[in-house]
Amino acid sequence: MKQTNLFTKTLHDAPKDETARNAQLLIRAGFVHKEMAGVYDLLPLGLRVVENIKQIVREEMEGIGATELLMSSMQNKNIWTCTDRWDDKIVDVWFKSKLHAGGEVGFGWSHEEPITHMMTNHIASYKDLPVYVYQFQNKLRNELRAKAGVMRGREFLMKDMYSYSADKETHEKFYEAAKEAYVRVFARLGLGSDTFVTFANGGAFTKFSHEFQTICSAGEDVVYINREKGIAINEEVLNDETLNELGVTKSELEKVVTAEVGNIFNFGTEKCEQMDLYFTNSEGEKTPAFLGSYGIGITRLLGVIAEKFSDENGLVWPENIAPFSVHLISINADTEGQNLYDQLQKKGVSVLWDNRDARAGQKFADSDLIGIPHRVVISPKTIEQGGLEIKMRSQAETTIVSIDDFIKSLVQ
Repeated sequence: MKQTNLFTKTLHDAPKDETARNAQLLIRAGFVHKEMAGVYDLLPLGLRVVENIKQIVREEMEGIGATELLMSSMQNKNIWTCTDRWDDKIVDVWFKSKLHAGGEVGFGWSHEEPITHMMTNHIASYKDLPVYVYQFQNKLRNELRAKAGVMRGREFLMKDMYSYSADKETHEKFYEAAKEAYVRVFARLGLGSDTFVTFANGGAFTKFSHEFQTICSAGEDVVYINREKGIAINEEVLNDETLNELGVTKSELEKVVTAEVGNIFNFGTEKCEQMDLYFTNSEGEKTPAFLGSYGIGITRLLGVIAEKFSDENGLVWPENIAPFSVHLISINADTEGQNLYDQLQKKGVSVLWDNRDARAGQKFADSDLIGIPHRVVISPKTIEQGGLEIKMRSQAETTIVSIDDFIKSLVQ
């Protein structure tokens, strides 16, 4: 992409009403636009990062046998009353609206009920099981306070997955496989060493759940961890019973502030019984399916990564999720810049070319703010010195390399 075709502009200052560092940086760098409290638009750069995050998640979900679909955001009241979760006293984050034709509709905050209802049309026999499905979809939650930028909003993008199994053993095997896949996702996103599988309260879902909590100063949760034993407990369920069950004492645990980036819930057969999802087992008996629910906050990850991978100059994206691999800056070298841009594109290298008529200092500052991994400067001076000036965004040093050597280093 040529930067002159990128309609967004960088900002020197963040909006005064935005206190979260992730939102300040993402807004200033032109990745998101704030519509209102808790609601952000993804601009071209932000969308590219989100699509890269989604692809990593997609690969891991399909790696354990899940199939992608896309459900409607509009929710049928009758389906949710079957489980009592239409009631605002039980689920207090609903957005609801009256229909002109009469009746009421909700806007999806989760999808256990509608997907389970849909599965009654597809699961009738044990031969139809197991079924594992997932989607990427915007969720809407009427949060009392939207805060922490894109890390906690009223509208956000989530990956939610649902498993339907014929028996407890199959269900628990997939539950563990999903847990391991989540660990791989966060490792691939560069968050592995700071993300812990955490024993937590199930909230509006189940009595207990497993959360994936990432150490992050902008987070809202407090978690007690033992790095050596790989144990993490959310403060809300920290009690003697939990400690005894996990075989640790409170004195062994380190208190940290975290952001929840994923969670998984075990519903057993209760949800399927409520929704009348039964199948005929091998003995000809009518049996409810086992349900698991598995979520990853995609736009929340965008915020957490922006918090953790940034410095005083701006964002510092990990290479596998950066909007582009190379930020090409041409200074008084438009023809040479065009030639290099074309060569990189032909080699399949994703490149943002700053071809604007702007001062070199502004281009360098914007490049630091946007945070693309490789900054490449081409100018009469660099050509005279041997080709290109290369700087990794995460490092201070610059080097001069030939064009051929640089391209080879990217496409090996």
